[in-house]
Amino acid sequence: MRVLQLCHKAPYPPRDGGSIAMNNLTQGLINLGHEVQVLAINTPNNFIDITTLDSNYREKTNIQVTYQDTSIKVGKAFMNLFSDRSYNIERFISKDFETLLFQFLSDNKYDIVLIESLFIAPYLQLIRKMSDAKVVLRAHNVEFEIWKRRYLACKNPIKKTYLKLLAKRLKSYEISLLNQYDAIASITPRDTKIFKDLGCGLPMTDIPVGIDQEKFDSPIRVTSNVPISLFHLGSMDWMPNMEAIEWFLTAIWEETKIAVPDIKLHLAGKNMPNHLLQQKDPDISVEGEITNALDYIGEKGIMIVPLLSGSGMRVKIIEGMAMGKMIISTSIGAEGIAYEHEKNILIANTPEEFVQMIKRAANDATFCQSVGSEARELVKRKYENAGISKKLLDFFHSIL
Repeated sequence: MRVLQLCHKAPYPPRDGGSIAMNNLTQGLINLGHEVQVLAINTPNNFIDITTLDSNYREKTNIQVTYQDTSIKVGKAFMNLFSDRSYNIERFISKDFETLLFQFLSDNKYDIVLIESLFIAPYLQLIRKMSDAKVVLRAHNVEFEIWKRRYLACKNPIKKTYLKLLAKRLKSYEISLLNQYDAIASITPRDTKIFKDLGCGLPMTDIPVGIDQEKFDSPIRVTSNVPISLFHLGSMDWMPNMEAIEWFLTAIWEETKIAVPDIKLHLAGKNMPNHLLQQKDPDISVEGEITNALDYIGEKGIMIVPLLSGSGMRVKIIEGMAMGKMIISTSIGAEGIAYEHEKNILIANTPEEFVQMIKRAANDATFCQSVGSEARELVKRKYENAGISKKLLDFFHSIL
C-alpha cells in the first residue's frame, strides 16, 4: 500500500505530542511493509532543516517540506474579523505547499492520502482533482472544542469575545467538511462520538497515539529519601499548556508548598516564555526545550498535567505512564486515555484537589510505585504502536 501523509508541521524529529503521534504512525506503517511519503508544512514553531534529518528517515519517507509563516499577525487577524473565514485555518494556506502537493500527486499514484489534522483540509479539493486515492482525516483533536473551552474559561471580556468568534468560525469550518473525506480516524473514541453527533456519516475509527514500550523502560524515581519533585513537560507555544501552567502557579503552587514544604517544581518545553525563564522562586527550575525528553521524564518525580482546555489525547501522559510515573492530571488533560482514577493516575480538577493529590503522592512512595506500575501495564495493553498501526492499516483496507 502507498500512503501519502500530509502534515501541518514537521513530524520528524518527534519532539512534541503532535509530531510524535504523526511519526509513530509513519514508522508503524513502514514497519508493516508499506510505503509512506511525507509532505509537511515547515512552521516557525516547529522548523526543521531537512538536510540535517536522519538519512534513513529521509530515504524511507522521501520527506519534503515547504516553509509557511503560521505565526499570528495582528494586522491579518484584525482584517480577518471582517470576513467569515477561520483565521486558525487561513494561517496554514500555502501556495508553495499546494505546488509541492500538485507535483507529488501528478508524479505518483497513492492508495491513501492521510490528512494529519483539520489544518491540511484546505488542500482537499486539490487532492480530489489530482488523485483517486481515498482521503482519510486523522483528527488529532476536535479542533473547535479547544477554542470553545478557552473562551468559556477566559475572564477578560474582550478576549473572551474574540475567542468565542474563533471557536464559532472554526466549528463551522470543521462541521462543513465532516462528510467530505472518505473516512475519519480520530485519536479517541470520545472524539469519534462527537463527530457522529455533529452529523458525520463516514466510516470512522479511533486510532490513539502509540508508543514502543521498550524505549520507556525506566523505573519511577519517587523515593522517600529525596526531596519530592513535580514536573511538567510540554510545548509552551500550545496555548492550553501555557494556560495550564499559569493556573497551577497562580492557584495551586503556594498552597502546595505549604502542604509539602520540601517540594520542588520543574518546568520544561520548547518556546518557554521569558517571564517563566526569569522567574525567581528558588523552588522552581525552568528550562526551555530539552534534548532528551525520556531522560528528563525518567529523572523527575510526579508528572502534573493541569490542563483546563484542549481536546484529543495527551501524548506526554502516555509516555509518563510507560515509564511508570505517578501522574496527576485534570479530567480534561486525561481525556481519551482509558485510565482509572487512583489505579493508574490521579485526577484533580480544582486547586484543592491538586494540593490534596500532590500531598498524598509525596507522602506515600509505595502508592506512587503501585500507580506507576499499573500505568505501565495499561500502556502495554492498549497503546503499543505495532498494534495501533495494524488497526489503522486494517481500517485503510476496509475503505479501499
